[in-house]
Amino acid sequence: MPGKKALLSSNIEYEVVYIDATETHIERPQKKQRQYYSGKKKRHTIKAQVVVNKPNREIICTSFSNGKRHGFRVFKESKVRILPDIKIVTDTGYQGISKIHPNSELPKKQTKKNPLTAAEKEHNRQISSERVKNEHAIGFIKRFKIISEKYRNRRKRFKLKFNLIAGVCNYENNS
Repeated sequence: MPGKKALLSSNIEYEVVYIDATETHIERPQKKQRQYYSGKKKRHTIKAQVVVNKPNREIICTSFSNGKRHGFRVFKESKVRILPDIKIVTDTGYQGISKIHPNSELPKKQTKKNPLTAAEKEHNRQISSERVKNEHAIGFIKRFKIISEKYRNRRKRFKLKFNLIAGVCNYENNS
């Protein structure tokens, strides 16, 4: 995998990158259970964030955290820095990313008082049709059952195994 530094170098040209996070179930920890408990999934999880290149669905870099952390917080703490001319496309979980990276695009959220207009709904559909490539990349990683089912190995080695699988996926996409 290229890594975090590839997003800052001007040698490699990235026009658009997708950022998304996924959760993997783990066995209930004996200690510090609250850190790993995800209220969204109602289980103990490890969160993995993936940055994917648009044209070839190449996984550029990954970062990891316990299941309790929000995806945007994982992005901020991972210290992934991206050149300002690279466009970032994310989902609605990354609402504050425009303050960090001005060239970002994310869907507009609907509220009770402010429902979406037809133009905003169409814009959200276009963004989600673009983001599908990122979901396909995550799905390709999850074809390996060690990521999609309950992870029963040591949590320290999860990062290594996830990165190895991501490297295999990159190799399959490029060949």
